[in-house]
Amino acid sequence: MKFATVSTLRATTQPALVVDDRVHTLPYPDMLAVIAAGAGAASKKAAKESLAFDEVKFLSPLKPNTLRDGYAFEQHVKTANKNRGREVPEEWYQFPVFYFTNPNTAFGHDDTIPYPHYTNAMDYELEIAAIIGKGGMNIKAEDAEKHIFGYTIFNDWSARDVQRKEMVVGLGPAKGKDFASAFGPVIVTHEALADKSTGRAGVYDLEMVARVNGKELSRGNWKDMHWSFGEIIARASDSVMLNPGDVIGSGTVGTGCLLELTKFQGPWLNEGDVVELEVERIGLLRNTVGAKG
Repeated sequence: MKFATVSTLRATTQPALVVDDRVHTLPYPDMLAVIAAGAGAASKKAAKESLAFDEVKFLSPLKPNTLRDGYAFEQHVKTANKNRGREVPEEWYQFPVFYFTNPNTAFGHDDTIPYPHYTNAMDYELEIAAIIGKGGMNIKAEDAEKHIFGYTIFNDWSARDVQRKEMVVGLGPAKGKDFASAFGPVIVTHEALADKSTGRAGVYDLEMVARVNGKELSRGNWKDMHWSFGEIIARASDSVMLNPGDVIGSGTVGTGCLLELTKFQGPWLNEGDVVELEVERIGLLRNTVGAKG
């Protein structure tokens, strides 16, 4: 199943079920209420009438309760560390790491992304995000998919020059990441991806692509995660309660950002650039870089 949050002529924000390129609104106040009801129960309440894609605007599927971002793709980690003149830390292979970022700056499909005045090195990141549907603590990796409501595309927008200075201090990233995160266009439940499962919890054999102004720059595959979503969730939930609506990012797929592709030299994104992230079975998330603030 596919779920979205849309804006229509009747409502500024409305959860919906997406079936065969048609949008069926749901009688819930927001996506958190849909998650609480459960995908199966919620889908049964979908409106019989439907809207075409061009009759709605796709918003961020949800406002995250919390937002963690992982660092799970080995190719990206190796390249990022090589660009910094160092080897991958041994600790990266010992456990999945993540950081907390801002859940309050979520953008959706076709939104304009603010270009912060304090950066000259704006970048995209091609990622997947898992949305927690069932709360839990001390979740085992093999049980993690029972706690995942679904998956969406995640663009972890980044200010690389700011991030670089923050990381030297040893705490961060913070201002290098907190200005924008884009999600969408839909949340896809794992049942809809089952035939592409790799047998690892939360890992699927699905292509991931990024384009800037129509030119393909990044290509990878979800199956290349070194740390599965199951393992990341097990780590995140160790002695900590995960709640419905918490969002966990995969980290950047290999080749999935300009930092990696240009060895930190740029060129970076500019005002007016159109960034498209596409993940097989989920769809395409498109954003435009706004004017510098």
